[in-house]
Amino acid sequence: MSFKPFTEYLLLEKNYSKLTVKAYQSDLVSFSEFIKDTYGSDTIQDVNYAQVRSWIVLLVESGITNRSINRKISTLNTYFKFLIKVGDVDVNPLAKHKALKTSKKIQVPFSESEINTVLDELNIGDDFESVRNKLIIEIFYSTGIRRIELVGLKLSSLDLDNKTLKVIGKRNKERIVPLLNAVVVTLKAYLKLRDDLSLIEDNESLFLTKKGVKIYETLVYRIINDYFSLASSKVKKSPHILRHSFATHLLNQGADLNAVKELLGHSSLAATQVYTHNSIAELKKVHINAHPRSKK
Repeated sequence: MSFKPFTEYLLLEKNYSKLTVKAYQSDLVSFSEFIKDTYGSDTIQDVNYAQVRSWIVLLVESGITNRSINRKISTLNTYFKFLIKVGDVDVNPLAKHKALKTSKKIQVPFSESEINTVLDELNIGDDFESVRNKLIIEIFYSTGIRRIELVGLKLSSLDLDNKTLKVIGKRNKERIVPLLNAVVVTLKAYLKLRDDLSLIEDNESLFLTKKGVKIYETLVYRIINDYFSLASSKVKKSPHILRHSFATHLLNQGADLNAVKELLGHSSLAATQVYTHNSIAELKKVHINAHPRSKK
């Protein structure tokens, strides 16, 4: 079964990334194979909700998390909405489906002291990779951008005169984020070392490996994990935790929620509010320590 019209719709009209579209296609192929094996049907268009429920049961029994199952069902729902849009079906069998309950993951951000330890106290060298790695950490923490956004940065994304960075976010939405003075200093040092590489195969990408090719997501993750393993005992040490730390620390210092939303590139405040639990905890601490009645 071909899902090409749907994937083209996601890429061209919805501006989804190729990685996201690939995940959607994988979910649809998995479901279509289930329908064929279980019900002998060669088309998804004819399925009913009972058949979808039987797939959900199979996924649950396979040990797949509710969060992952919800994502797969969301793919199906999006596909049926597309089929209705183009007139291939009249009814969405998932119209009244309720997502499975999931436990909320509490992301624990790095403390300010842990980040300061990595940036100020660890013996980061002055060679190309060391300066690049420091810059990556500084950009994550000072701008809150996503890992895929950092990997996609171009030299043309930089405006050093105005100390800003152009970021291409989800669905190709563009935003401008400010750069701190300290980051600009590291950037200039990195750019000089980048120019001195013996071979540059990618002239457009900002972040390169020492072989002169575009940096990749697993390397970025490894850099963050390796450096913060030296300063933090937290279980999860990833670029997303740095993004989380950026938002939490700004909110702790009284930053406006809407401003943080814009910096993070969120489309709604609801997405940003997941970071407020830490700032609320900080406010509680201040409230208890400062309120005259707290000692009663």
